Amino acid sequence: MELKRLLRTPALRVLSTLALLALALFAGRALWHRYMDGPWTRDGRIRADVVAVAPDVAGLVTRVAVADNQFVQRGELLFRIDDTRFKEALAQAEALVAQRRADLDMRHRQASRRAQLDDQVVSREDREDAALSETAAQARLAEAVALRDTARTNLARTEVRAPVDGWVANLAVYAGEYAQAGQARLAVVDRNSFWVYGYFEENRLPGIHVGDPARMTLLGTDIVLQGHVASLARGITDRDNTTAGNLLANVNPNFTWVRLAQRIPVRIQIDRVPAGVQLASGMSCSIAVRPKPAS
Repeated sequence: MELKRLLRTPALRVLSTLALLALALFAGRALWHRYMDGPWTRDGRIRADVVAVAPDVAGLVTRVAVADNQFVQRGELLFRIDDTRFKEALAQAEALVAQRRADLDMRHRQASRRAQLDDQVVSREDREDAALSETAAQARLAEAVALRDTARTNLARTEVRAPVDGWVANLAVYAGEYAQAGQARLAVVDRNSFWVYGYFEENRLPGIHVGDPARMTLLGTDIVLQGHVASLARGITDRDNTTAGNLLANVNPNFTWVRLAQRIPVRIQIDRVPAGVQLASGMSCSIAVRPKPAS
């Protein structure tokens, strides 16, 4: 009864109201500082290195050894190109090497014989010519060896293998079609290269420094990734002011009074991913950077 009577007193009601108001102001200030002043953004993207895979030699595709979105290890066969012509080219190059080696052996014996004879039997000019012929034969053999090594490399390149550990993406090669050298037919998403690009408003950049810890929350989930700021971009495209064909500035004559803050890319290195979480390049996330205290 005494407590109820105290609660009904005007002074206590005023104090309790003031306490609640102070608490609301403190909470509001904290939220304002977090969402308006703190370095954070909802515009974050999971990124990864995507390696475009193209054959180094042209030919008919005889076998495709993987499926779209399949995980592959580095060095694993992706697809194979018909190697008939490349085997024949290697055999021809090896025969040329044998021929040039025999020619060099003959030139070497001739030069050796002439070098042992005196000027009364063989002139000095003949000896010099024989030595030069041996040198030329050595050069021709080196050329043939290089051609053989190239043919051997081309034969090995008929098997297109995974350059990194990762997942096959955009598979666009099928058995029976012709593959052009240098034309990408699939991609591999590197499993060890995931990182985050956060697009922060320019007025928030003073609170972001390389090495600051960052928390990334995947869109629509409570999954949190831990990371740190790796780098800040030093330039973006100015879409309003471009360069004309004569290299003079092309200034937009229209100016909007309501200006939105530019968004600057900030690269976040992922340090820890919760167990069982599968990342995919292009996923969205929110990023909150916690600046380190000044030392």
